[in-house]
Amino acid sequence: MENTKSKINKIYLMQLATIFIGFIIFGFSENIKGPAIPRIQYDFMLDESQLGTLLSLNALGYLIACSFTAYLTRIWGIKWVTVTAFASMAGSGVLIFFSHYYTMFSASYFLMYIGNGMLEIGLAILSARIFVRNTGTMMNMTHGFYGLSSTVAPLIATGLMKVTIGGHTLDWRGMYLIILLLSVIPIVFALLSKFPRDDFSHEERIPLKVLLKDKVLWLMILVLTFGVVSELAVGGWLVNFLEKAYDWDTVNASGMLSIFFLCFAIARLVLGPLTDKIGFVLSLIIFSAFSAICTFAAITGGERTAFLFAASGIGIAMIYPTVMAFIAKRYPKESDTAITFTVTLMGLGSVIGNYLIGGVIEVVKHMVGEDTEIGLLRGLQAGYGFIGLCAALCAVSGLILYFYLSKRKEII
Repeated sequence: MENTKSKINKIYLMQLATIFIGFIIFGFSENIKGPAIPRIQYDFMLDESQLGTLLSLNALGYLIACSFTAYLTRIWGIKWVTVTAFASMAGSGVLIFFSHYYTMFSASYFLMYIGNGMLEIGLAILSARIFVRNTGTMMNMTHGFYGLSSTVAPLIATGLMKVTIGGHTLDWRGMYLIILLLSVIPIVFALLSKFPRDDFSHEERIPLKVLLKDKVLWLMILVLTFGVVSELAVGGWLVNFLEKAYDWDTVNASGMLSIFFLCFAIARLVLGPLTDKIGFVLSLIIFSAFSAICTFAAITGGERTAFLFAASGIGIAMIYPTVMAFIAKRYPKESDTAITFTVTLMGLGSVIGNYLIGGVIEVVKHMVGEDTEIGLLRGLQAGYGFIGLCAALCAVSGLILYFYLSKRKEII
């Protein structure tokens, strides 16, 4: 009996290691792009609109991966899907390093986002099956490790880009190679782990067609989409905003992004239990509204209130894991289907969101004065204002969801 219990505990620890380390690597891969984007833009001579298109195409890769990962999970199992995801990320790092033409770089970056999408779905499904108690707390804690790695990612990226080895400076290509090769570590843990299988029979499952008729699922998709667009856009646009709008150097701008993710990580680690106490939907409303207020205040207050860009991370950090906790509780037998469908549509929103941010910047620049400093400033402010608007719409969607569930007495 003791040997069996010890074996179960060891398996559980390996599962936890895969999840926690997986989110650490995920945080690195997502958020080292902040300091790298200005240099990528310079090397390939891209304007803001083209940059927005690049990020949107990569988000499309993420979207495509999300659409087929649940299917692969049922065929291969979560273990091999997870291993494949990490292997794709490691391989993309090698390809990025050798990308000296924009076409090859775009394809390599696209592959990285394929891996990211597969990884996110795999880890979300695994977490939903393992964390049956204190779901909100555990979901936020695991995602908190994403925040921790995201906190140091911009600083590590900035430092690595300056490292010289054998007379050769790593720059952004070498930085991506080193960071993405870290994916080999969780591959080892995944291979040594045993993952829970889907024990629900076909008869016990609710078909996707029935799930699609649930208005709650669609409202949750709106909440998640607006929240995640606001979250991910910060990693791609904050450093760019601070460098071009306020003439900050890369170190200080990357430092502000790191503070954002520090707030992001601490919020998930500390405030997770609060979501279990006050309820998932109410938490979504409060935290997304807080993020929107901080973002708009940071924009209107100018450089002296730039710290509020970082403070907005406290609110927006709670959206994704809280939505995952809500889905795990409301759809326990269909969590893989519900998560995949929700995250896939969220990915579509991310594609559109990144494209719109770049487009808004270019339109406002053209209206105010394309080749003037004030035109650039107003364009950047408008683009970042769109990020705040998404957080506000997340809160509004959550409010509608709250009233709907309240009438049906189904508040979670």
